Parts: sequence; C-alpha cells; structure tokens
Amino acid sequence: MRAPTRAGVLRAAAKIAVLLPATPLLPLTLPGGATVWAKVESLQPVGAFKIRGGWHRLTDLSADERARGVVAVSSGNHAQGVAWAAARLGIAATIVMPADAPQVKLAATRALGAEIVLYDRRGGESRDAVAAALIAASGAVLVHAYGDPWVIEGQGSAGIELMAQMAAQAGGAPTRIVCPCGGGGLASGLALAVAEAQIVPVEPEHWDDVTRSLASGVIQSVPADAPVTACDALQTPATFPINFAVMRARRMVGVSVTEAEVRTAQRLAFDALHLVIEPGGAAGLAALIAGKVPADGRTAVILSGGNVDRTAFAQVIAGAD
Repeated sequence: MRAPTRAGVLRAAAKIAVLLPATPLLPLTLPGGATVWAKVESLQPVGAFKIRGGWHRLTDLSADERARGVVAVSSGNHAQGVAWAAARLGIAATIVMPADAPQVKLAATRALGAEIVLYDRRGGESRDAVAAALIAASGAVLVHAYGDPWVIEGQGSAGIELMAQMAAQAGGAPTRIVCPCGGGGLASGLALAVAEAQIVPVEPEHWDDVTRSLASGVIQSVPADAPVTACDALQTPATFPINFAVMRARRMVGVSVTEAEVRTAQRLAFDALHLVIEPGGAAGLAALIAGKVPADGRTAVILSGGNVDRTAFAQVIAGAD
C-alpha cells in the first residue's frame, strides 16, 4: 500500500472544498482563562470529520472498483462518512458495525442506504475478520477507518482548512493541534497537513494504545479486558503501521483523559459554544481543560463529532455523573 502524502492531503482538500463549506473555527475560553480555537467538525453533514476520508477514498476508486462496492468497519462515524459518499456516488456500501454501537449511529447509517453487518466486539469477534470474509465473497474494496492512505489524506484536509482560518482569525498558523485519537487517522492526516504544528493525539483512559505505542516505539494493543468507554468512536484495538509511521516521524506524544474529564468538556462545549459534542469528539478539549496539554494562544482543538445518544447527552449536561 502506498504511503499517504501532503500532496494527497492537498488534493483531498481541493475535493472537499468543492463539495462542502469549511467547518467553523470558534474561539473558546478555557476555565483558566486561556483561549483555544475549536474546529467544529461535528457540524459536517454526517456529524463528524469522517466524511472527509470517505469522500477522498471513494472518489478515487476506479470504475471497476465502484462496480464491486465497498466494505468498511466502524462504530458509527466512519460508517456514516462512507455511506454518505457511497450514496452520492451510487456505490454499494456494506458496513461492519459492533452490535452495541449507539443506536443513533446505526440508524443514521441505515438511513443513508448502507447495508450493516453486526459483530460482537464484547465477545471477542474480530471486525477485521468479518470484513475480510465479506470482501473475499464479493470482491468489494476495503475502506478502512484509519489504516488507509486515502482516508488519512482526507482527514488531513481539516488541517488545510484550519491553517487558513487560523491565519485569518488568530494571527497566524496553529502552533499546536489537539485531536481525539482512535486509530490515528486524524492525527496522522493533520501531521501531513500542518508540518509546523505540534500534533497531540488524545485517547480515553484504558484505550491509550497510541500513547503507549509512541512512548515505546512499538505498536501496542488495547488489553482484551479494557473497560467500556463512553468514547465509542475511539475504541480501536491498535493503530496500523501506516498511521504509526507518520505519527512517530513527527515525534508525537499522546495523552489520555478520564471519563469525567470528557463529560466536563462536553458541558463546556455546550455552555460556551452551544454545541452538541459526543464523548469521543470532546477528548481533545478534555485534555486542554484538565491542563494535560498547554494552550498558547494559537492552540487549536478538533471537536471531531457530535453523534450522541440524546438521553446520554441530557444526563451529561445535567451533571448526572
């Protein structure tokens, strides 16, 4: 598989610019008084940044590949990004999703016309094995949620938008970008897009395989007995070599956040910016609020998604910890 490149990121950004308006960049004052700049990817048509990688990947398929259809694995946001692109392009899409994925994400993916195949992640079933069997039977093209060069480049298009917005609104390009991290697709894409900025991947506690991988220099996996996290979008078992190579080359240092810190971030985004942000989408902001990552005036944070269960979100906003 080819390596992702900055040229590919720029090409993806050009595609996205024709298709969608740039998502907003909003100043946000943290409790300690520092200002950060929030890139609101939750306002994408599918409620998450994943539409970027899905569109770049599917629009680069050959006519033969389009005819064979695509298979993706996702807990919901990548599922919707791929399904949205597939519907717009007339491509058949099958999405392998966990049986315990949020109902809002399952329903939204079905509404976009994708076929869903469920698997039992709590029982140890491998989503990659399920996807491989589907591909072997149909000849479909795999569109991996993070371990794909086109997907990485597509996610990096958010960084191209961010640089222009920061130059116009913050007086210069970002010096630091804090982003939620599952498998590292967004972090590695941003690293290619914005060479001058420090990229900080943020994971939920107990699911900090990327943080541990970067610290050790060897890809680590999430333990089989890792507890369930509200950050369902960030529950990936391990990063892929294609992502790890980019992140390690930039000498990234990851951090992890607690469930309580994530809820605090969701509340701040709602109170200060009037935004609905899902737990995984708030992980980067959680690290900033908790003081685990400094803010220097030109620090940006990616609010990566807003596909959240209504009841769960209402409980978080009400402070029902």
